[in-house]
Amino acid sequence: MRVTEALRRKGVSVVTISGDRSVRELLALLAEHRIGAVVVSDDGARVDGIVSERDVVRRLHTEGDGVLDGTVAQIMTAEVHTCGPEATLDELMPLMTEHRVRHVPVLVDDRLAGIVSIGDVVKHRIAEVQAERDQLTDYITGGRMPV
Repeated sequence: MRVTEALRRKGVSVVTISGDRSVRELLALLAEHRIGAVVVSDDGARVDGIVSERDVVRRLHTEGDGVLDGTVAQIMTAEVHTCGPEATLDELMPLMTEHRVRHVPVLVDDRLAGIVSIGDVVKHRIAEVQAERDQLTDYITGGRMPV
């Protein structure tokens, strides 16, 4: 499955935050939208970075609760792994595993067009495995038995 198909199913809405906002505001945004990461973008189109719950937790551990009053730009990951809409979810699996990222922004002409999460990839893989299982069961049994 291509990223574009996954985005068609889940939607292209991406929650963003500007780098000058506080970490407290970031946490409120994550909670409000029930998400684990936010794209950092001052204009809502360009990807300046990405920041996740993990980034906050790690900084809290090393720097204490003073980090909550700091800016998102201070804790974000600036080197963001991205993909295009024609990439496949199978191509994203090794990227996410190797780089230990759970969210990959989708860019079209260097503009934010969506985001794919590890959850999207797992859902796709589970559907593939179930379809393969059903096909094998059907093949082995010579067709479905009437109920």
